[in-house]
Amino acid sequence: MSQRILPSDSRIKWLGVISLDSNDEYVMPWRIPYKEIDLYNIDLMGRAAMPAGVRLTFRSDANKLAFSCDSHKDRSPADLFIDGEYFGSEATENREVFQFVGLPPHKKEIELWLPQYGEFKFKGLEIPDDSSLYASDARKLTKWVTYGSSITQCRDADSPSLTWPSIVSRNRGLDLTCLGYAGQCHLDPLIARVIRDADADLISLCLGINVYTNPSMNERTFGPNIVGFIKIIREKHPLTPIVVFSPIYSPGREETANVVGFTLEGMREEIRRSVDILGSNGDKNIYYFNGLDILGADSSNLLHDGLHPNTEGYRLMAKSITKMLASI
Repeated sequence: MSQRILPSDSRIKWLGVISLDSNDEYVMPWRIPYKEIDLYNIDLMGRAAMPAGVRLTFRSDANKLAFSCDSHKDRSPADLFIDGEYFGSEATENREVFQFVGLPPHKKEIELWLPQYGEFKFKGLEIPDDSSLYASDARKLTKWVTYGSSITQCRDADSPSLTWPSIVSRNRGLDLTCLGYAGQCHLDPLIARVIRDADADLISLCLGINVYTNPSMNERTFGPNIVGFIKIIREKHPLTPIVVFSPIYSPGREETANVVGFTLEGMREEIRRSVDILGSNGDKNIYYFNGLDILGADSSNLLHDGLHPNTEGYRLMAKSITKMLASI
């Protein structure tokens, strides 16, 4: 026999979300304010409905956990951590229930990393009748917001805890909010407002690749949009460290101009120049790192399609970015 825990149970804590669509039937995490979704580009809205970097946490002595959700095709797995250690991964694609069994029977901290790709409506949890559920212990971690493209959302990672933001967050003891939106990193002012309004001790921005592949800006507008985006963030985060990364290596795009005349080499220079401009105008907590130092030409074999890293590529990115964040 088992007991059912409602999706809106107050003992379940959500991490890495911007907002929650919550009712007695389900809780759906959003990475934008869901009550304002009509204000956002429809493609960006679709990516923001995917819970990349989102976790739900609680404490329990249950030896079995059965999570209920909506059925959704083309969705990544979910990963379970127990007391901070990886326990296992379960497929969620086209499933309404996925479960983890054989958990240690003592009281423990549970953290479920939701799929980084595919929408997810949490419909509740079942635990054995003789088990209990408790709210997680309060933890004070450095709050980190990271913004970027599919290379930050990391669809091609094998599971959500193997994305580079997830690995970096564990390496550095950070409370992650991942604003990686595949194909949709175009410096939208509304996303700048989301970051501005977020509780953040550290902010990172991975810029450029979507603007190159789906040109929404040219050499005239790209730099001013970077400056404007960061100035919006600074309205409520005047001293918060902001780290700006330019694109990682991408063969065929380095010296090849897109339809508006941008090369990746030129884009990196424009990003660096924009950061320098902000620094010379009084911003002493902004930092630039070259994407080629994160994943360069010597690691191009880790780009499975010439653009997106595979799981090993994301591990390499995490290693590089962990060192960079430690240096600021």
